[in-house]
Order: sequence, then C-alpha cells, then structure tokens
Amino acid sequence: MIKIVLTALNARYTHSAIGLRYLYANLKELKELTVINEFEINGKISDMAEKILKSNPEIIGISVYIWNASEVQKLIALLKKVSPTTIIVLGGPEASHLPHRVNFDLADYIVQGEGEETFYHLCSAILSNKLPSERIIKATIPDVSKLEFPYKYYTEHDIQNRVIYVEASRGCPFTCEFCLSSIDKAVRKFNVDQFLSEMEILWERGTRKFKFVDRTFNLDIKTTTKIMDFFLEKTPPYLLHFEMIPEYFPESLKEKIKMFPPASLQLEVGIQTLNAETGENISRKLNFKKIKENLHFLETETNAHLHVDLIIGLPGETVESFGANLNLLASLTSSEIQLGVLKKLSGTDISRHDVKFGMIYSDEPPYDILQNNLISFNEMQKMKRFARFWDITYNSGNFNKTIKFLWNKNEIFRSFYNFSEWLYSETESTWQISLNRMSELLFNYLTEVLKLDKKEIADTIVEDLLKIYGRRIPAFLKEYASFVPDIKKRELQNINKRQLKHL
Repeated sequence: MIKIVLTALNARYTHSAIGLRYLYANLKELKELTVINEFEINGKISDMAEKILKSNPEIIGISVYIWNASEVQKLIALLKKVSPTTIIVLGGPEASHLPHRVNFDLADYIVQGEGEETFYHLCSAILSNKLPSERIIKATIPDVSKLEFPYKYYTEHDIQNRVIYVEASRGCPFTCEFCLSSIDKAVRKFNVDQFLSEMEILWERGTRKFKFVDRTFNLDIKTTTKIMDFFLEKTPPYLLHFEMIPEYFPESLKEKIKMFPPASLQLEVGIQTLNAETGENISRKLNFKKIKENLHFLETETNAHLHVDLIIGLPGETVESFGANLNLLASLTSSEIQLGVLKKLSGTDISRHDVKFGMIYSDEPPYDILQNNLISFNEMQKMKRFARFWDITYNSGNFNKTIKFLWNKNEIFRSFYNFSEWLYSETESTWQISLNRMSELLFNYLTEVLKLDKKEIADTIVEDLLKIYGRRIPAFLKEYASFVPDIKKRELQNINKRQLKHL
C-alpha cells in the first residue's frame, strides 16, 4: 500500500531529481510505503494529478524550484480540489525561503532546508495521526555522514535516458549575494571512499554522464583529485560536469585536468563579472590575475569543455561595462560564455541594492530583473534577447567558424548587439528558430548587411553544419556553396554531443 508520493516537475525529461531520491533513501521503514513520480513542467497538470492520486496517498511531497513554482501552485490547487484531505508537504529552494512570491497557502506543511531527516519525522507523525501544529518547519541540518546515499534509487531507465546528479559535498564558503548557495557557508563533505563506492556501482550499471552538484568542486584538492583519479581509470566515452571557482587551480589539479581526453570533462567556471566595482557590490571577490592565468591554462593546455558565465543586470553594471566584460572574456577563452540575467531569489542579500540602484524585478518566476537606474526596461529587454541569440549561435557549437565573421575589429559585444537587433527585427521571436532558418538568417546578415562574400560565407556555414553526421546542406546555400568539405563527420553520442561540436 502506497501512503507517500514524492514528486517533482523537472525542467526537461532528461533531468532527474536527486532531492527526491535523497528523501526516499532516508525514509527508513516508510520507504516501502513510498513511490517517486517525476514529470516535466510542460505536461498537463491534470495528468500529473491523476497519476499522483492513483495510489490514494495520505501524503504528497513536492519539490519546488524557481523553474516549476508556478506549475506547482496549479498542481496543489487541483490536488486539493480533488482530494482535500491529502496532506501536501512542500520542500526545495523555492519553498525554503521567505517571502514566498508564489502562493503556496494551500500546502499543509513546508519544510525549509535540507529535509532528509525532518521529512521522515514529519511523515511518521502524520501517519501516526500526530499532526504538527507548526505549518512551516525549519529542518535540522543533517550530518551527511549519516545519510543513506540515493544513487541506488536511480532506475535503469534513468541511467539510460537521464543525467545522473551526484554530490561529494554540500555548502559554499563564498558570499555572492545573488546566490542561494551563499546562505549555507559551512561546507560538509561526504566520505569520499564511500562516495566512490557508490560511483562504482553507478558505473557498473551503465552510467556515463555524471553531473556533480557541488558548488565548489575544487575547494578540497585532495578530494577533488581522488575523484578525478577514479574516473581517469575508466574507459571513455563518459562525461563529467564539475563547478569550479576560477581562482583556484593548484598544480596538482592542473595535472589531473590535463589527463582527461576530449569531450569527457565539462567545467562550469563562475565569473559573473570582471568589473571590480560590481564584484565588490555583490560581495564577489575577484583575483583577475589568477582568473586570466587559469582560463589561459584551461584553454591552451587541456581538453576540458568550459562554461564560463557573466550576469546581466548586476548592481552598478552598465551595458557598456557588461560589454567590456564580454569582450575581455571572449579574448581569454573560446569556450561557451553563458549569459545569465540577474534574478532576485528570496533568502539572498541582493535586495539590499534595491533602493540605491533602483532595482526592479518581475514578480513572476524566475524573478528576473526588469530595469535599474543604469539599464532601462527597453534596454534590458534587448539584453535578454542578446543573451538568447548568443546561446543559440555562439554557444551552440553549430556556427563555430561562421560566427567569427560577425566581429568587427574584435569588438565582439557591439558587433553581436547589432546582429541581435537585426535578428529580432527579422524574426520578432527568440524561440522556435530552426537550425536551417538560423543558417539562412546568419547568411543574409553577413552578406547583405555586412556585405561579405557570399561564396566564402556559404562555404563556411556548410563546413560548420556538416561537422554532424546526417545533416544536409540547406537548399538556399546550394546556389552559393562551392564544395562539400572533406571533413570527418561524427555521429555524436548523447552523453557528450554538445561538447564534441566545439572541438
């Protein structure tokens, strides 16, 4: 008999909810009464409710994040209409921090913080008809050495079709004001030998794509290198994703990173800003010398696929200074540069800048900035489109050579800004632009607006597109392209498809 349903609305089908599996793993004797149901946010709310209520549970635990908060609100409303006596418990980052900007009033209980132990005690009390009087329950921070690992509860279907999330530590020692991770400054590490035993089991079951959710994976170099050694002994293909701080790459770590083969290692390196004054505003300490040195090392001496990031709309950052950041960062690395838009998350300290910098944010998830006293609403809209078009052209890996024709005297920001403005005037959309359509738009801009040679541009686009096995030359290019390049076409595997496109 099922009495507890754990559920999450994931952003994509390929994602999996490690948090649900942690809760399940630590439910002790209640595990046999519990199931996990995962959905995509684009699914029908009524279908989700039907599946959740099929087993007539007494308790429904829902994991709430910034990307699913609105859908969770709708799901709760429907569940309570159909089954008003079922107890609904919310947890996760979006439920843990006040104020709630999505109305969760219909939920019976909210667990704030890491809920493995607290959720178990709450469920035990509810099933014993000893309902807690407090609706909002602050979780006790668990001793990670006493938690049961969740990895055995990834199913064979998960392993074959989804990203497998893992963690070797929790917490972050840094104080970046826009980030929820800065709230939990105490870094707690799992026993690395026990953790690697779990990774070995996942490997034997066929897992080849491991995404580490540790906020600062290179904080403890001894642990970091031990985990890297574990994977270096394995036979590719595989893909590891680590988030690292850019200032700290000691020689022992550099030597390990250099050993990984192409498309096997993805590093997310948080930059946020290269403007010292802006960094100080958000309590982000910057060591420019180390950042430049380490990016140069990663770029020139390793096979690592990099994601570096900049944030649009930080307090004190103008469009011009953001553009200078982008120009500088693009000169330091040819990797993906992820352009995020500042979000105001409950629980963070970013709100302290609201008055001084006139920060105005959306009331709807993801609570992104609308304007401030340095960037108008109209200009912020343009920058958001800039970020989207940058991702589907520069970051996608589909136009690695063609995109460079946009740059005018290395003024990357202004050149792409002009392209972004033109692109939106042609499409009036930033979504559902096919690869063939984007190829044509890029061709038209380069040849009609920038007046570049049609044959040269056509040949370059063809070369970019045919890196991937099975692609055909778009019909409009056949008139101009002089040849089909004799290059090796790769049939890319799902575990590292994006990374291989950047080689």
